[in-house]
Amino acid sequence: MCGFIGIFGEDGCHVVPEVLRGLLSIQHRGQDAAGIITFDEKFHAKKGLGLVRDVFSRKHLDRLTGNLAVGHVRYPTVGAGSEGDVQPFWIDFPLGIAMAHNGNVTNFQELKRRYFPERDVHLASDCDLEAVLYVFASAITRDKNGKITPERVFKAVKEVFQKVRGAYSVVGIIAGHGLFAFRDPYGIKPIIMGKKEGDKHPSFAVASESVVLDVAGFGEKRDIGPGEVLFIDMKRNVHSARVADKPHRPCIFELVYFARPDSFLDEVSVYKTRIRLGKALAEKWKRSGLRADVVIPVPESARIAAQSMALELGLPYREGFVKNRYVGRTFIMPGDEIRRDSIRTKLNTIPLEF
Repeated sequence: MCGFIGIFGEDGCHVVPEVLRGLLSIQHRGQDAAGIITFDEKFHAKKGLGLVRDVFSRKHLDRLTGNLAVGHVRYPTVGAGSEGDVQPFWIDFPLGIAMAHNGNVTNFQELKRRYFPERDVHLASDCDLEAVLYVFASAITRDKNGKITPERVFKAVKEVFQKVRGAYSVVGIIAGHGLFAFRDPYGIKPIIMGKKEGDKHPSFAVASESVVLDVAGFGEKRDIGPGEVLFIDMKRNVHSARVADKPHRPCIFELVYFARPDSFLDEVSVYKTRIRLGKALAEKWKRSGLRADVVIPVPESARIAAQSMALELGLPYREGFVKNRYVGRTFIMPGDEIRRDSIRTKLNTIPLEF
């Protein structure tokens, strides 16, 4: 589970400041690593381990030039979390392609062990995005004499869906051709597009959560649907097609915990969903016949649901744990031992409530 933003800005502008603002707004989706790649005649990249504020400095921003960019924050669910696994990834030949994703490729080890060696492709990392990148690149460059058309992009993504299983949303750049994005056939992981009018041309952004688009100033939002591919060419024509026909199965964990409460996922308010979850939990508690004195959340994500539950039950809402805001999200830390140690530092009880 990670977070990303891709931006296609106005000609002549440099979009890295907007990308940085977007990444800071989804830092909660990944604390282990961050990266940005931009394009203006060639790719420029900066990636590293740590938080966004630790990875990027002024000297990096000055060289990350271009009006096409992809940024990423990583929580490693596949791989060891080394520097070699930090996204975005890119290739320069036979076609320049940069890519970032949020999700999990469930058959990554099988692809790495059999599919790629049979084609003399040797992956350089343990990050499952690399499998998506190479399947996509192989499919789109198969016709060496053809132009990069929307139909060709759609066909390449359809091949990705046929070969790469799992839950993933993807954003990327095709050098000299435009910005693309797609969502897995079941639409498990969220992805949303926004548009912003400019002096001469509109700008477009694609991100993991709507809050990214809010912070970066993009309106006219719409979710990318299950199995849908989006391609914005260099003339800023927006092309889209659904290349897979599966029922929508969005990840409930996004609404329960992972997403920010001020985000909308598939036109559903995360905040309102957590209020409803609190009411549902209150109804279940009533049926249990048990007695409670107060409702206490485990901060941070449970607060909205706990307030709603307390209101529904007519009970006091109390804070029983004090959170150390400098520890970060413990769920997305890279191992059980570090999670346990961090929780001891992160949360302390208020004795009067227990």
